[in-house]
Amino acid sequence: MTNFQHQSHINQAHGRKIPGLPGKDIRPGESANLLAFGTMMLGAGFRKVEVGDNERALLFEQGRYVRTLMPGSYRFFAWSEGLRTLVFKKTNEPFDYRPTSTGGLDAMDVRLFSHDADLMAQLNVTDVSDGEYVLHLENGRFRDVLMSGTYAYWNEPITHTFVRVDATTPEVGPEVSRALLEKIGANYIQTVDVASHEVGLLYFDNRLQRQLSPGRSFFWRGSEAVTVKKFDLRRQQLDMTGQEILTEDKVSLRLNFVCQYRITDPLRAAEIKNFEEQVYVQLQLLLREYVGTLKLDDLLKMKQEIGDYVLGRLKPSGAEYGVEFLAAGLKDVILPGEIRAILNTVLLAEKKAQANMITRREETASTRSLLNTAKLMDENATLYRLKELEFVEKICEKIGTISLSGGGNLLEQMNGLLGLRQGEDRKEIG
Repeated sequence: MTNFQHQSHINQAHGRKIPGLPGKDIRPGESANLLAFGTMMLGAGFRKVEVGDNERALLFEQGRYVRTLMPGSYRFFAWSEGLRTLVFKKTNEPFDYRPTSTGGLDAMDVRLFSHDADLMAQLNVTDVSDGEYVLHLENGRFRDVLMSGTYAYWNEPITHTFVRVDATTPEVGPEVSRALLEKIGANYIQTVDVASHEVGLLYFDNRLQRQLSPGRSFFWRGSEAVTVKKFDLRRQQLDMTGQEILTEDKVSLRLNFVCQYRITDPLRAAEIKNFEEQVYVQLQLLLREYVGTLKLDDLLKMKQEIGDYVLGRLKPSGAEYGVEFLAAGLKDVILPGEIRAILNTVLLAEKKAQANMITRREETASTRSLLNTAKLMDENATLYRLKELEFVEKICEKIGTISLSGGGNLLEQMNGLLGLRQGEDRKEIG
């Protein structure tokens, strides 16, 4: 007797003996009557079999398929054990789920029942060939992805829909919606995200296909490898640090240089191997060419001119690299320790000389001012008297007390103390 097995999880069917007739009762759970999960062998005598609303039963006699039992009650009679076998199927589960990778045929292969037109009318059979995927939808909702193989589903109570896609090319066709692609697992779909400031170059098996605009793109995982090379279209900066260069007067120094650029032609930039390294080398050559013609003093005075020169030489070659050079400039000049000490000494001497010159200039101006004041006071007695009173005021600020003696009141004594010069002036005038 051939044993028939069912791959899905199916509840076992109910069977019972017709009352009053000989034979053994068939009850669920009795191992003597269950060959496999969902498979029941009818014993001798009269038997009644009930098929539920969500079930179908495949009837086999001596190992050969006879017909499919629809929902209802059925009576059978046999003189011996094992004549008939029933295989119960749930209509909400696959009739046959057979990826190619699982191996050969077994008794539940749907192709073995193709001669039964009534059964085949109740099934939705799908054959998936190599090089394609089939998207399986249940009642319009995504269920799973079917690989190469044979699959059979009951038409009721679930509506099954299948969408075939070509997996030999990674491009996703318009028959698959974006919402459906988001639900498919990473085993079947490769997702590529391109930022708003980027552009991507799409390759199939290292063959350039096209540019990818910003956004999310989907590709089938199949026989061709999908790779994407992204380019940043924003303003970028290339830093050259510690570049050692010899000036015309044989002074070895190090330069820090910066160059800003923006990629304008990704296809052209992709054709250049190690794009940034090549631009870096060109910067080195231009700096050596220009700095080598300058003395150290000229270099320190012409830092801005160096950036302008390098940028002017780089711009014509921008189309060759697929970029636009925007700015360039000398950031730092790093001198050797000995040269730095000498320059510091020279700078200190220059500043001291400038300080001495300023001091002498101020002293000369002060002397000239005193001379002019003396001439004015000598020519004008009133101005001389005011200056004298100013000094007396300053003296009084530093003297705590003034003692006066002799006759007369205080006012007369003060006039006498300060009136000597006035009397002499009057005498000279008289």
